[in-house]
Amino acid sequence: MLTTDEIPLSTTAERQVVTTESGAAPEKDWVIVTRGLKRDYDMGGEIVHALRGVDIAIRRNEYVAIMGPSGSGKSTLMNLIGCLDTPNAGEYWLAGELVSDKDEDELARVRNREIGFVFQTFKATEALERVQLGDRVQHRPNELSGGQRQRVAIARALVNQPAILLADEPTGNLDSTTSEEIMRVFEGLAEQGQTVIMVTHEADIAAHARRVILLRDGLVASDEKRSTFIKAAGIAPPDLTKKT
Repeated sequence: MLTTDEIPLSTTAERQVVTTESGAAPEKDWVIVTRGLKRDYDMGGEIVHALRGVDIAIRRNEYVAIMGPSGSGKSTLMNLIGCLDTPNAGEYWLAGELVSDKDEDELARVRNREIGFVFQTFKATEALERVQLGDRVQHRPNELSGGQRQRVAIARALVNQPAILLADEPTGNLDSTTSEEIMRVFEGLAEQGQTVIMVTHEADIAAHARRVILLRDGLVASDEKRSTFIKAAGIAPPDLTKKT
């Protein structure tokens, strides 16, 4: 099994090529491609431009964090990636399928087939084993710690073997030690070949991903590999040697 640092990371040049080929289906290795993605909202007569033309490309098996301050557009982008909303303009390709022009019923089918959200309503022993909770399968939620409950949420998201695991603020309300444990779960899943996309506002959590996309004012402000992001953010690198 390869560690996440040994798994090939897409290059900036590769991503620029695939995001500029308007209308062309990307190769299957590209699990997520957005081209000029825009989303506007009418807030009582005032138009809010949440996304102003977002181009991103994520290869299968990449471990990517999307971060940004409040109002950056990261939640809107997460909703679009998760097929919970549709853009006003632009293209969104998921696992080789153009989903940006689908209706609600079609989106629901794609969402159920291709995306695992951290909070869903499923439960399965095999999925619990993948996050080291197989021995807790008979326990009630109130008998689990905060970290164990989060692992159950991750396991539920893995049940349908999704193309991507989409996690929104996965360490919210957890202490620092438990947050590190959850990050090591994601690291392990990435090493097993799972594509992981994590949305967070915390730089130290984003630094666990191999690549960090920073949004600001509805646009991609930067898209850097982990080491470059850590240096720019001025934070200590995460300890990736510990295992759960």
